[in-house]
Amino acid sequence: MNKDKNTAPAKSGKLGLPPLEPKLPPPSPISFDKDLKAPDNERCEGWWDDFGMFDNIKQHSRLVASIATCIAQKAFDAGMDIDVPTVRASAMLHDIAKAYTIRHGGNHSQVGSSWVMRLTGNPLIAMGVLHHVYWPFALDLEKYFLPIVVSYSDKRVMHDNLTSLQDRFSDLEVRYGKTEQIRERIRLTRRQAEKIEAELNKLLGEELNECSFDCRRLV
Repeated sequence: MNKDKNTAPAKSGKLGLPPLEPKLPPPSPISFDKDLKAPDNERCEGWWDDFGMFDNIKQHSRLVASIATCIAQKAFDAGMDIDVPTVRASAMLHDIAKAYTIRHGGNHSQVGSSWVMRLTGNPLIAMGVLHHVYWPFALDLEKYFLPIVVSYSDKRVMHDNLTSLQDRFSDLEVRYGKTEQIRERIRLTRRQAEKIEAELNKLLGEELNECSFDCRRLV
């Protein structure tokens, strides 16, 4: 892992974990708007600098975006109606508010989503940012592909390295599992990530746990 001098101490309150029994009505699906061009890497990285993103979070975000891009491209090739650059942009921006909330408090998913909506005007990109920690609705890839894939991709990166779900969540329990309630919330998030992986495996016809996500041509 590359450590950066700007990295602030991790606190359990920054995890943004879900409630134990989320009960929310499903949102209306948001379609890709072809008139809303997704911001490219250069534009996203410019916003990172505008909001003071730490270098280690930039490295993490690049890898999350690469994984999300690979999955989106595979799904597109399989016939799904997906705009791959829009998926990538949401993954690039998913942690845009992390440094701010480490310094000042708040929920980085909620803060980041509001910023991204203002910056891009694209509710689909903002939805991916808002729900990247946990997707509190039905796992319907046809209706909610982007936010579900951004959430899954985030779980496959530990710091700035590709990892398995098992290793990612074992690390979270060790670092943040200070109470039984926190540990149960981590386990809840892990169970969802495993379900997402199983659904993606069926959709794509391959085992993502064994995938290297070697999509340099897409980066």
